[in-house]
Amino acid sequence: MNQNTLVVGIGEALWDVLPEGKKIGGAPANFAYHVSQFGLESRVVSAVGEDKLGMEILENFREKKLNCMIETVPYPTGTVQVSLDAEGVPCYDIKEGVAWDNIPYTPALEGLAKQTKAICFGSLAQRSVVSRETINRFLDAMPDEGTLKIFDINLRQGFYTKEILCNSFRKCNILKINDEELVTVSRMFGYPGIDLQDKCWILLAKYNLKMLILTCGVNGSYVFTPGEVSFVETPKVEVADTVGAGDSFTAAFVSSILMGKTVREAHLRAVKTSAFVCTQNGAMPVLPDYVKE
Repeated sequence: MNQNTLVVGIGEALWDVLPEGKKIGGAPANFAYHVSQFGLESRVVSAVGEDKLGMEILENFREKKLNCMIETVPYPTGTVQVSLDAEGVPCYDIKEGVAWDNIPYTPALEGLAKQTKAICFGSLAQRSVVSRETINRFLDAMPDEGTLKIFDINLRQGFYTKEILCNSFRKCNILKINDEELVTVSRMFGYPGIDLQDKCWILLAKYNLKMLILTCGVNGSYVFTPGEVSFVETPKVEVADTVGAGDSFTAAFVSSILMGKTVREAHLRAVKTSAFVCTQNGAMPVLPDYVKE
């Protein structure tokens, strides 16, 4: 395994305020945490406020031995009110004008970008100009050859525009999207009437992607690559909650590809990982060995 493989999750760092209390949240931290569990070096890139919640996030990451490059900025640390429906599926109320909307682009961050082998970014942290520009500059500063740029689209509330999505499709080489998001994107981009697989082939070809990952909840998941498609059924498990399951899927998949696994092997491991995370409370459980093998 290549220990020089640096993997970055960039974007929101926040507290999910759940019915039973607050938990560290944000896709970038979830992603980076699970990447590190597969033995690769990872970083969370974000910003927190000069407040107690911000200090608690940094302390929490230290306890989890999660490496980060997190700036402290004069905005409140991000919070999200999370309520769970009867199926354990989360609904989010995401506060605006917070620290992770204001991630500064620094020389240290540019240095990190030049060493980064794979990055995962979403649409949520691009809702504000400051963080959007930082994410785009980071992507542009990464090496041209052999890097993975994963756009895990993660549509939340109304925090995205066609322009942001279009730009991100062009900047990424792997797109991860779920079935509901694919329907939304298809409406925005003007091809609503065709089946899900055809929509995926269109996006793959139009944006010259290496891969497109489509997750369909209990109905399985697909990985499209030019010329072939992998389908894996979703295992039936006792669901505690689904928070962070998608991020663990992405982390397991990307880690496996970087370790030289085939798309099929990476896909199987990703499904196994996210199924386990669904059986646990919260987004960052410790993965057992049988999942990582």
